Amino acid sequence: MLEVGHSASADLYQSGCGVRQDFSDILALAIEGSGTGVWDRDVVTGAIRYCDGWVGLLGYRREEISDRIEDAYARVHPDDLAYVQATMRDHFAGLTPSYEVEHRLRCRDGSYKWVLSRGRVISRDGDGRALRMVGTTTDITAMRVLAERLRASMALLSSLTDQVPGLVFQCRRAPDGTACVPYASARITEIYELTPQQVAESSQPVHARIHPDDLDLYRATLAEAAERLTPWQCVFRVLLPRQGLRWRQVDARATRLPDGGTLWHGLVVDVTERKRVEQELHDLARVDHLTCLPNRRAFTERMERAWHALVRGRAGDVAVLMLDIDHFKSINDRHGHTAGDAVLRRVAATMLAELRPGDHAGRLGGEEFAVVLPDTGLAQARQVAERLRRALAECRIPVADGTMRLTVSIGLSDMRATDCRYDDALARADMALYAAKEAGRNRTGVSGEPVG
Repeated sequence: MLEVGHSASADLYQSGCGVRQDFSDILALAIEGSGTGVWDRDVVTGAIRYCDGWVGLLGYRREEISDRIEDAYARVHPDDLAYVQATMRDHFAGLTPSYEVEHRLRCRDGSYKWVLSRGRVISRDGDGRALRMVGTTTDITAMRVLAERLRASMALLSSLTDQVPGLVFQCRRAPDGTACVPYASARITEIYELTPQQVAESSQPVHARIHPDDLDLYRATLAEAAERLTPWQCVFRVLLPRQGLRWRQVDARATRLPDGGTLWHGLVVDVTERKRVEQELHDLARVDHLTCLPNRRAFTERMERAWHALVRGRAGDVAVLMLDIDHFKSINDRHGHTAGDAVLRRVAATMLAELRPGDHAGRLGGEEFAVVLPDTGLAQARQVAERLRRALAECRIPVADGTMRLTVSIGLSDMRATDCRYDDALARADMALYAAKEAGRNRTGVSGEPVG
């Protein structure tokens, strides 16, 4: 039994030696193939030994590498030397569990390689002073070049997006609707008066800036685009601490995430000036430039709304007034169009001064004006018309040879729920106006009543 056991032990020992030898060879090959060299330093004497792989890492021949620590430090890039030595001292003093530093080493051809040096003290004396240290040096030049290229690309991307006149963003929305903004360009400070850090964890600060009247539209259009994965566009208002009320437009596209959420990439721009111009154009299309009263289109829209409210029982009596300047053609012929324009402006100004706050006046064209009188029956409308007619009769318009008086004729009609169209009342008021002119001008005619 002992012989058997002895033989088995011997075989096992021999086998174990073979395994250890094979592992040592494999380890050496692995280290050599990984661009890594091994070193062993005697901290007391300063002697440092390198494996062949370490020597070859920098392109040196064995006889060109001494074991002096001073020569080792001389190969370190001057800009990195103080950092390397300080890191080494910290480890010797026991302040760090290991030594690890990225730095540059000079190669045989004079160029520098970026390396990652790692090591650990494996022996100390009774007082804790370092005696021996072993470590590795790995070539990370390619990794550093790649990282530098990546940093340069990211810097270029950030620079480009920061120059875009708007906020470039990436937004991640979870299936439960919560969202964060992992990337926001620097223009977020202009668009929302926020910083990228304030929205990195949650987009709620953005929602807090959106005008309350536009928040439902913002969320509804976003939800629809997210469900269908269609492009999202929304124009909305924001209320900002410094800029106040502003208009914003967002354009974005989404991709579906594995968890069912969406990842958005888009742009938010300031469209305040565009909205202002649009409003001005809208107003110009609805305002008479000479009198600054609503033009025929705007007035008839207002009259149509009043008629629909009447038909639906949401309004009381409504009257319509038509006004025409008497002998306006002769004013232009005798005094010129400049005087005629002055008359039109004076009529408009007097109407605005004499009419009640809830009344709606407009210029239909030429010398014709009209007014919608809400909550007004014919009897009260006649009083309004007469007050206006008398006020205009008292006006004096400066002309080249002195002053000029003017008179107007007015026609009235009530608006009826039985009318087929909203402008039927205006047609009746026009007929009453015609009757007032036929009766001698400078008077008020009421639909369905004789002109006195």
